[in-house]
Amino acid sequence: MENRPTIKTTGRYGLQYRGVKCLNCGHPLDLSDKYCPNCSQANSIKKLTIRDFFEEFFSNVFSYDSKLFQTLAALLLKPGKITKAYISGKRLSYTNPFRFLLSLAIIYFLMMEYNSEFDTWNKFGSENQATAFNIKNELNKIEFENESERKEALAALDSIKFNEFIGNRLSERDSSILSNPKKYFQKIKGNGFFERYGSKLEFFKTVIKKDTAYNFETSVAKYGIPQISENKITYRLAHSLVEIEKRPGTFISTILAKLPFATFFFLPFFSMFIWLVYIRKKYTYTDHLIFSFHNQSLLFILLIVSYLVNAIFNIETDGLFLLIFAFYLYKAMRNFYQQGRVKTIIKYVFLNTIFFILGCIGIIIVIAASVFTY
Repeated sequence: MENRPTIKTTGRYGLQYRGVKCLNCGHPLDLSDKYCPNCSQANSIKKLTIRDFFEEFFSNVFSYDSKLFQTLAALLLKPGKITKAYISGKRLSYTNPFRFLLSLAIIYFLMMEYNSEFDTWNKFGSENQATAFNIKNELNKIEFENESERKEALAALDSIKFNEFIGNRLSERDSSILSNPKKYFQKIKGNGFFERYGSKLEFFKTVIKKDTAYNFETSVAKYGIPQISENKITYRLAHSLVEIEKRPGTFISTILAKLPFATFFFLPFFSMFIWLVYIRKKYTYTDHLIFSFHNQSLLFILLIVSYLVNAIFNIETDGLFLLIFAFYLYKAMRNFYQQGRVKTIIKYVFLNTIFFILGCIGIIIVIAASVFTY
């Protein structure tokens, strides 16, 4: 009886509205039954009114919130113990670990998606730059001991004509490609793989930016490019790189928004290492995975709180919250696996090293995927 849903005894759930047969599954009921023992639907034959409908809706919301708050309290105040309680069978009191982690990841994703902090970086994008990089402007920003040194540096720069040299080289390459794109592309075919791939990449970037090659099909029709996988992949990469050059800040925001979901790919691998480290403990792989989900959920909570604190008070608290998580993780391992401090510290260092390596691999995969699909 403890695990069955709590049903109100007032309103449409009052005794006068109870029936002798479940309206959902047809199971026979007694008037004393508050709910159906077969399908758990409330025993009520009263027709729904607008008031009943909204009361039931908000009742379900608050019921979920109660479980949510209980999960949050246990997660924040009892490191590791919530996992021990969950795998021991006390699952109705807490939200599903995977669903809880997914919900937090979505919240963090939405916050990063609408974060305009990196949008200011778009001003450095190629489409917002009136001229190419001007080394003289950068040199003027440097503090010299006196004005004569600045003049000498500018004079030396003028003597080697650095900007003109770079600009001319880029202009010559672009002119060579645009003067006869078909002939230029034919020359690339005979090169080795890496040289050929790099030349094709520069070719596609140039025609995308300066010759309106908006898609691969246009390039095929316009320049007679063979429709092979290598050319399609190179065009896709070149197109993405051009877009990244235009809006670098938006690209950074896109990567940060995708990172939470990379968690769901490497956590199962990370849990295998936890299982190996604690192989003598009588825990299944799933138990270790739930432990990982709970700790990763706490990390997302701290990241979300840190983001809000930074936004509201205009301060940087990321490092502080990461330190809090580092201490929390140690306590969680101690409470859940019940081992001494020395063993826990050794395993803590090892597992965090593995986590860092897997995290870096995950970030590289996300960046690579983002570059090809941006």
